[in-house]
Amino acid sequence: MNSGKWPKAIDESSPEIDLYENSRERKAYDNLADLYAIITATEHLERAYANDAIDQAAYTRECNKLLSQFKITENAALGKDSMTTETFMRVYQMDCPRAKERLLRMGVPEPTKTSGGDANVAMTVKDTTQHFITAMDAVKLDQRAVDELQPLLSDLMSALTQLPDVPNDFAPNHKVRRWLEKLNGMRAVDIIDEDDSRQLYHDLDSSYTEFERYLRSQTR
Repeated sequence: MNSGKWPKAIDESSPEIDLYENSRERKAYDNLADLYAIITATEHLERAYANDAIDQAAYTRECNKLLSQFKITENAALGKDSMTTETFMRVYQMDCPRAKERLLRMGVPEPTKTSGGDANVAMTVKDTTQHFITAMDAVKLDQRAVDELQPLLSDLMSALTQLPDVPNDFAPNHKVRRWLEKLNGMRAVDIIDEDDSRQLYHDLDSSYTEFERYLRSQTR
């Protein structure tokens, strides 16, 4: 019999190559895998929403969940490393432009305007006011870590984008979005300096004043 006709059996005597040598290294690989999974899931969600394969409510719910998980996972996976999420995506050749836009630049789901009557609008106004106060109080109390400030500004941005009848150049939206993009470009363990902290408070305060002016215009 010509043995060349048959494939060679796997040499099971060859030693296995472990990716890790201890539980700490294994946990590090697990954290990187979690980060990879969240970025990939966000890309699929964004594509599904763009193709009308998922409704607004389900999209917003799942997107908020992924955004919340992202910062926690990013901190666990990259917190003690100099690698950024953008670098991570390049190293592992992740072609996820929509996830990159949502997670690293926008930081909030695709906005939808509040509708359905005065009660819903009143609730949105109440939520927006509360998010403004919470964010300003946090800055006033000298909270400067990205993982402390980013969720607060994300909640505020989400509420602002739901306000009905706001102009395209509504200053609070632009100011909060600019800060959110800045924080999304930093690592969770990073800390803004004192000058940035003062500027952030100033921008939030002026945005709140503009928000109150918007509310007065709606009652005329």
